[in-house]
Amino acid sequence: MDKHMSIEWRMIMEEETNQAELPGGQINSMNAMVYDTYGTPDVLRLEKVPIPVPKDQEVLIEVYATSVNSWDWDLLRGKPLVNRIGAARQPRYRILGADVAGRVIAVGASATRFKPGDEVFGDLSGCGWGGFAEYVCAAEKALTPKPAGINYVQAAAIPQAAVLALQGLRDRGELQKGQRVLINGAGGGVGTFAIQYAKLLGAEVTGVDSAEKLDTLHAVGADYVLDYRKANFTAVGVQYDLILDVIGKHSVFALKRALVSGGRYVMIGGPMPHILLNLICAPFIAKFEHKKIMLLIHKPNHEDQEVWRELVESGHVLPIVHREYALNEAAQAIQDIGEGRVKGKAVISIKKMDL
Repeated sequence: MDKHMSIEWRMIMEEETNQAELPGGQINSMNAMVYDTYGTPDVLRLEKVPIPVPKDQEVLIEVYATSVNSWDWDLLRGKPLVNRIGAARQPRYRILGADVAGRVIAVGASATRFKPGDEVFGDLSGCGWGGFAEYVCAAEKALTPKPAGINYVQAAAIPQAAVLALQGLRDRGELQKGQRVLINGAGGGVGTFAIQYAKLLGAEVTGVDSAEKLDTLHAVGADYVLDYRKANFTAVGVQYDLILDVIGKHSVFALKRALVSGGRYVMIGGPMPHILLNLICAPFIAKFEHKKIMLLIHKPNHEDQEVWRELVESGHVLPIVHREYALNEAAQAIQDIGEGRVKGKAVISIKKMDL
């Protein structure tokens, strides 16, 4: 460990070592999936690395589960090029993984929200990533108490995808009861949470994805489903009050046909040319057709995670987990995400625990 670690850290680690059951009885190394060059998932490798030391307002988490997001796929490949800003030659984060669920085993000198033993989940994309490992340090503001009644695998499926769905529907989309909503790319993590949230608010929901995922869309509450290979939702003559788009591959000129006057289109993901065209055209479409074309900028925060914690604990929402992967299967999990095979979330289970 760092010889300059704080007295507080030393005291906590001495107190917690017997309870934490650190790998091999050691407190200085852990298993992690790392990469040092951009590329396909096969550049990932399992390696022993030092266990990080929490800074003043951080906590050290023993990671029980971490989920995979499309952002991991993008960062791994270094595409689009915006992901290489300030990191042209090698990745900014050696360990991927933003969504985690686990147990706090140590706290920094100024951390006050959590104590050792607390069960937490959160999105680390705003404070350094690192979830594909047995331990990770996180800013305490990125974390929320784990929902009661679900396991760590389910909890790890929530943070980034659920918050994106919430911010897209509630904040940018201003979703109202009775509105007609379409979710494009509805079979993944964001989409399965978005369907459930929209139905809770009383919306009529259409989900669009591949034929293999349509049963999942119905299962989480979609009123109507479309196989994107057989039907182009922008050309079937139906208009929506709100379109939440996880895929973002349709032309903005086609998209506006699918919106009612006063309707909103919220783009969560998509190719950079489409994003730029949408941003350029948005002011003109808003002025002349009274339709809003918007891009969602993700803002991870524990307040929005708290909304989902309450919804999950109340039984109104259920995280959908496609499959559990072992840590050394992280490359396969990312490959499955990148190729669009995952229904709901792909979750890496690092340590088995009961509720």
